Amino acid sequence: MTSSRSTRGVVVVNPVSGSGDHVDTVVEWAADRGLEPRPTERSGDARRIAREVAPDVDLVIAAGGDGTVNEVANGIVEATALDSTTLGVLPAGTGNNFATNIGVGSVEAAFDAIDRDRRRMLDLGLANDRAFVNSCVGGITAEASAATSPDEKASLGVLAYVRNTFEQLASYDAPPLSVDIGGGSADDGIDWQGEALFVFVGNARRFSGTRTAQANVEDGRFEVIVIGREPPSSLVGDAALERLFGRDDDAIVRRRTPSVRIACEDRSVGYSLDGEMLETERLELDVGPTSLSTIVGDPYDPDPDDT
Repeated sequence: MTSSRSTRGVVVVNPVSGSGDHVDTVVEWAADRGLEPRPTERSGDARRIAREVAPDVDLVIAAGGDGTVNEVANGIVEATALDSTTLGVLPAGTGNNFATNIGVGSVEAAFDAIDRDRRRMLDLGLANDRAFVNSCVGGITAEASAATSPDEKASLGVLAYVRNTFEQLASYDAPPLSVDIGGGSADDGIDWQGEALFVFVGNARRFSGTRTAQANVEDGRFEVIVIGREPPSSLVGDAALERLFGRDDDAIVRRRTPSVRIACEDRSVGYSLDGEMLETERLELDVGPTSLSTIVGDPYDPDPDDT
């Protein structure tokens, strides 16, 4: 894809993402390429900056973690600039899951990808009209994400999320959910009802112990897994999680679909959209009608299942 405008860009730099040691490198790199670095100072700044600059630039680059990428993507959407502005990612957060899934495994790899300017039109998820690029997660995993402090992320990285998840298993009050998965099948309707321990809706991310973490993010469908309450002992260890994700029974529903509807009648449920929290009783998820132009790295595979 080639832009009709000259490539001008802004780098939205989150200085407190990850270990915080990326700022000088990013600013120097941006200056070398004629890109303007714009640091954030508080939550919401990345979204605001992206919204302000997207109508006037060809490229908006998120330098931070998954939450920073989410804010920048939402800013581009709010600026109605999906047809003219491309998202770039400099992974400088704790997990950097989306960056890894699009083949950008390091800051250096991001520099190379942006220099090469390989652009793909990726699916954009919408959750109650809020955009997300990687995943929407509900249940105990979302609760653990919300409970993980910046200090824990800095000292333990992704292990902080894992530790907090297992710490909350015994006391977690699983919400009673009704899950309606669309997609045009003859048996559309309530696909699953019960107390949900995990709700995974993957856009660029796949939840499985047996396949690559990258989902097909150009097929117009989410990868959905809903898991009912399990005894905590069955969820400890990688092998147990692989068995859990790989099996079929009444406690698990697994689909690929362009739309999902989730309802909890008695309380609001927390969902993590790329690490950004949303609480609601009813959640409507759809693959957006317009794709998001994104710079990807060489390892990115448009169809990871084509083996």
